[in-house]
Amino acid sequence: MLNVIYEDNHLLVCEKPANMPVQADSSGDRDLLTEAKDYIKRKYEKPGEVFLGLVHRLDRPVGGVMVFARTSKAAARLTDAVKARRVKKKYAAIVTKSLPTYGNLISYIIKDESTHSALLVPEGTPGAQRASLSYAAVCKKAGKTLIDIDLHTGRHHQIRAQFAGIGCPLYGDQRYNPEAMPGQQIALYAYSLTFEHPTLKESMTFTCTPRGESWTGFSDELTALSCGVRCCYTDPDVIAVNKEPGVACAIRDGGEDTLEARLLSAFGEIYPVHRLDAPTTGLVLFARNEKTEEALSGLIHDRKLKKYYHTRIFGVPPKKEDVLRLYAEKDAERSEVKVFDRPTPASREMITAYRLLETERGTGERPTTSLLEIELMTGRTHQIRASLAHIGCPVVGDDKYGDRQKNKAFPTGLQLCAVRVEFPDDLSVPPRLKGKKLSVDAPFEEKPFRG
Repeated sequence: MLNVIYEDNHLLVCEKPANMPVQADSSGDRDLLTEAKDYIKRKYEKPGEVFLGLVHRLDRPVGGVMVFARTSKAAARLTDAVKARRVKKKYAAIVTKSLPTYGNLISYIIKDESTHSALLVPEGTPGAQRASLSYAAVCKKAGKTLIDIDLHTGRHHQIRAQFAGIGCPLYGDQRYNPEAMPGQQIALYAYSLTFEHPTLKESMTFTCTPRGESWTGFSDELTALSCGVRCCYTDPDVIAVNKEPGVACAIRDGGEDTLEARLLSAFGEIYPVHRLDAPTTGLVLFARNEKTEEALSGLIHDRKLKKYYHTRIFGVPPKKEDVLRLYAEKDAERSEVKVFDRPTPASREMITAYRLLETERGTGERPTTSLLEIELMTGRTHQIRASLAHIGCPVVGDDKYGDRQKNKAFPTGLQLCAVRVEFPDDLSVPPRLKGKKLSVDAPFEEKPFRG
């Protein structure tokens, strides 16, 4: 039975089952293109041959979202979009090794026609094609790591070959993983597809959630991923999200498309516990019931929940470590705060501890920067950004409090990430969280994989 996700006069979006070929091959097995044509023929009582344009493919063992074109105009425009890399493809995968939270893989691939396998070869090899992807390690459970992949190019067996190439083959991959057991299903799934509608010119995103034995243990994380949220920790009481930049945390701060709204669509009941500025990345906590929300809010109010950040700043701080005690007045009209060394009638105290981790001396047009670890002791609006700018060390990428001219040398955005949360061993803490530490890497820190 064909799982149709969306259809109109120009498109048919459906789920490709794992182990089904996209189109007819020498195996003679039932294929998705034929299945989709039969669906159109039956539903619309089409006489004769049905036109359905194939504009992209998935490997036979891989399941996921696919789009077919129902008209020649749609086929031409979607094919052009795929070639121009305007179609965004996201994959979920599982590996059995640990990875840095973020990574970029760039390789050169040729197809071995005798075995139909992809081979990684040195740059400059005749016939080699450049292959590029980026990934985020979402969470780790029972020796398995769930990863979220953005595919930048579409080479033969690209994801499978590139992860095998760094000594981290995909779970259940019978071709590239020598440890795969007979009968195991590869844990690779095209869960999200985004493209511009060929006639309406509107961006459209379609998702589908992986399922099956290979994905056991990651149900909540996969449900959230299909809603655009990376959950690095889940239990019946709390969800910890590794927030991407540009997304507001709470509905009251960002309208319809926020982390809270996405999690509500995934799980129903959810309660924001604290927030990060929209451009800030990293750990955000959400409670799954009112009792946990009350407990975690109490920990934050009593300053028992320790929150740590990594940030890259311009220049070098005046001391290797210090505690900044400053005072902030919020300017609601300008959506910013003014910082003072001494209290004013309308100000609130901000306490921020920092420790210098490293300094990178400037070269050419690239200015000197320093990496700091921050412990946030109070939770005021824009506290870290405003405090560091006040002492002459603005955060890299901060156009509100920082140096816009210098930021042009760092086009990756605000370099501020909530990297760690530490729960006390306290009676008020939910039992699963007592003494627990949750952590992620900062996306702007280079941490190469070592297999």
